[in-house]
Amino acid sequence: MLELKTAKPFVTFMVLMTLEYSARAVSGQLSYSVAEESNRGTSVGNIAKDLNINAHELESRMFQIVSGSSKKYFEVNLKTGVLFVNERIDREELCAKQLKCTLNVEAVINNPLKLYRLEVNVLDINDNAPSFSSKSKNMNIPENTLSGVRFPLPLAHDPDVGKNGINAYKLSSNEYFAVSTHKGSEHSLSAELVLQKALDREKQTVITLVLTAVDGGNPQKSGTMAINVNVLDANDNSPIFSRPLYKVSVSENVPVGTAVVALNATDADEGVNSEIHYSISKGDQDDILEVFDIDPKTGVITVKSNIDYEKNNAFEIRAEASDRGQPPMAAHCKVLVEVMDVNDNAPEITVTSLLNTVREDAKVGTAIALVSVQDRDSGKNGVVNCVMSTKAPFKLESNYKNYYSLIVDGPLDRENTAQYNVTITATDEGVPSLSSSSVITVQVSDVNDNAPRFPESVINAYIKENSPVGQRLFTVSASDADVNENSHITYSFMNSNNELPLATMISIDSVSGDIVSMQSFNYEEIKTFQFNVVATDSGVPPLSSNATVNVFILDENDNSPSILPPYSEHASVNTENIPYSAEAGYFVAKIRAVDADSGYNALLSYHISEPKGNNLFRIVTSSGELRTKRKMSDNDLKTHPLVILISDNGEPSMSATVSIDVTVVEDAEIQTRFRHVPMKEDTFSALNLYLLIAIVSVSVIFLLSLISLIAVKCHRTDSSFSGYNPPMITTHPDGTWSYSKSQQYDVCFSSDTLKSDMVVFPAPFPPADAELISISGGDSFQRTQTLPNKEKPKAPNADWRYSASLRAGMQSSVHMEESSVMQGAQGVLVQNWPTVSSAADGEGGEVSPPVGAGVDSNSWHFRYGPQGPQHLKPGEMPPEAFIIPGSPAIISIRQGQDGDDKGDFITFGKKEEAKKKKKKKKEKKDKREKGKDDDD
Repeated sequence: MLELKTAKPFVTFMVLMTLEYSARAVSGQLSYSVAEESNRGTSVGNIAKDLNINAHELESRMFQIVSGSSKKYFEVNLKTGVLFVNERIDREELCAKQLKCTLNVEAVINNPLKLYRLEVNVLDINDNAPSFSSKSKNMNIPENTLSGVRFPLPLAHDPDVGKNGINAYKLSSNEYFAVSTHKGSEHSLSAELVLQKALDREKQTVITLVLTAVDGGNPQKSGTMAINVNVLDANDNSPIFSRPLYKVSVSENVPVGTAVVALNATDADEGVNSEIHYSISKGDQDDILEVFDIDPKTGVITVKSNIDYEKNNAFEIRAEASDRGQPPMAAHCKVLVEVMDVNDNAPEITVTSLLNTVREDAKVGTAIALVSVQDRDSGKNGVVNCVMSTKAPFKLESNYKNYYSLIVDGPLDRENTAQYNVTITATDEGVPSLSSSSVITVQVSDVNDNAPRFPESVINAYIKENSPVGQRLFTVSASDADVNENSHITYSFMNSNNELPLATMISIDSVSGDIVSMQSFNYEEIKTFQFNVVATDSGVPPLSSNATVNVFILDENDNSPSILPPYSEHASVNTENIPYSAEAGYFVAKIRAVDADSGYNALLSYHISEPKGNNLFRIVTSSGELRTKRKMSDNDLKTHPLVILISDNGEPSMSATVSIDVTVVEDAEIQTRFRHVPMKEDTFSALNLYLLIAIVSVSVIFLLSLISLIAVKCHRTDSSFSGYNPPMITTHPDGTWSYSKSQQYDVCFSSDTLKSDMVVFPAPFPPADAELISISGGDSFQRTQTLPNKEKPKAPNADWRYSASLRAGMQSSVHMEESSVMQGAQGVLVQNWPTVSSAADGEGGEVSPPVGAGVDSNSWHFRYGPQGPQHLKPGEMPPEAFIIPGSPAIISIRQGQDGDDKGDFITFGKKEEAKKKKKKKKEKKDKREKGKDDDD
């Protein structure tokens, strides 16, 4: 125990323990002692030194005292670290009769957050003097009372405890009485008046005494009471209690009227002197008289009002039994009533907030509030369990006894939950248990953790061309889930490698996101452009996101149709000639025009706007072809001036006109006229470039396709086909037989089959005893034996000829005889070709090629009859020459000597039809030359 010179009270200091845990809080306890009624500013101890904290850091780390009560009894000097008294401390007010009076104080320091427990013991000082409930007391004592009889005296009251409480009773000097003291429960001291010498009423009727109560403080204090003893005539026997001390127990909150104990006293006298009257001594027992009552006849003590264990856990009742003698005599006893605790007090929760708001990025373990729980009950009724009954990212962590910390236990997201109502429930272990709840409101403050977001990552905007400068084209808008400054969005263009001068085309309002045009757009110059917009918030650090904006220029009908050559000369009249013999629908001219617009604005239609004379001409609205509507008549004009109107389908429609004079001339006067169109070197437009690129591309693709086709045809391998099908002879029931021979040829054609001949060399025939191999559509092979291997086929009768359909000038009728199967290579469509044969029955043999068969399949069916070959008539073709139906060539088949097929070859010659066309063309040329001579 140390003596502080500043306030001169006794202060004890003891460090019990200091517990520290992982940057969240420190739970420990310091114990100090301070005397009650100490002056304000009295030093209790240097808390900074005791906690090993630099006193200079107290203010910067926001060191503070947190008190759970309504009064803040202590405070800390943040400059020196001294804990001092801040409010008047009255131990008797705080702890009443409790021997130990303790105040629990919490201290909090930040950066890092730590929590300290302080226990201050309030020491009692002798600031209260003993006192009696009344200034005087009258006592009636018979004169025949024997020496040694004791009479109870009123007890004095001293709010102080321990040695400062009542220590002794003293009686003023006299010859008859002395005072005797003895200790009762809870260190109480009671006094009795002892008769030491027989009284003599005749000598002294009233004896005046002074009773003094003295405490043990330094300096001592005392209180007095006057006692007036009236000496009465004798009543020989006084009542006697069955027991001088009664001990009972009663539960708190028992109903009013509940019997506690029944006292029993007897009197040896008879008559009125033996009638006993019970009462509770009134001296210094006012609180007992409020709680208990006694039946004067039966001596039963009952409960008069509510008994509260938390106020009084025990009562000491002094009862009296007196007879009705004259003078009456009395006896006294004590009744000790022990109050049994009942779980009638719910836990009390006290919350001290450490943070006004919690950042949503607060780390796990951040302390938010301190929670203390108290239960005034005792034993298990006072044992409290505290839990958090709300599902939230927080945790209630126990620090010391009934002290807890509410800390962050999970990630916080203000955008999802901006406020939490955390319910703390405290439950005791009584039977039945009681509980109480407290709601802690936790506000989550915003952190810039959300970037602005556009509704779509790609925004398509449509604006009309020719829009005025400064017009708002469209607005971009982004949203930010944060609040306040973190949600204030500004808009800007993203720097990119865009070739377009974006700064001269559009601008953006950084606040509203309005995009305004800086120039007028022309659809024909630019149809679309792209840029990126960035949305940035005002947080620290700022966050941003971007969106791609595609701007599409919408076409307006702002271009008139342009007429293409040869009618494009401005303000000129074009002339066209038509023959007088022109029939209806005769092609006169074709007007061509283009429009720089697109869509319906470029959809052109052609009309004759000023028809003069007879309605002789019409124009195709969609193509611009000018044709005659009827045949010429003698009444028609020789010259027909026409105005052709070309208009688009825009709104409003725009148009252009071209004038054409159509002159009717005689047929011989019509000459091919070539119009010279002047070519301007400096007017090579993009359209010409596109047309040139298209023509070159199509030509290249065509040439590549043609080369690929020729290469495939010329390099086809023999493995793709069966190569050769041997001849097959079939005997018919009528005595005739047919000879079938199939040969596969690979043919390469030139680009002009009408002006070139071709020779095809077939593969050598296999021997006659070979097998016939036919190719099915699935490219599977089937061998069939056609002739015996040992026997040779008979030579065909010389009397045979080809079908009449293969002879020029043949007058016999031709009909479709049968179908011959044309078998292609793998992947080639198989077709059935009809064959052509003569209808004459008497003819000998015939050969039938497949009608429409190409050079890739040449299947011939020879039929031999009894007659030999006939002599050729005029106009007939030799048997080795025939026409392939559907082909402009004449095929000649020639065989070597002795039927050797190795000498076979096929030649292709010109058809008569080609010769006729050439002859007709020559006649027309001669006619034109003749006409020229006539003109000359």
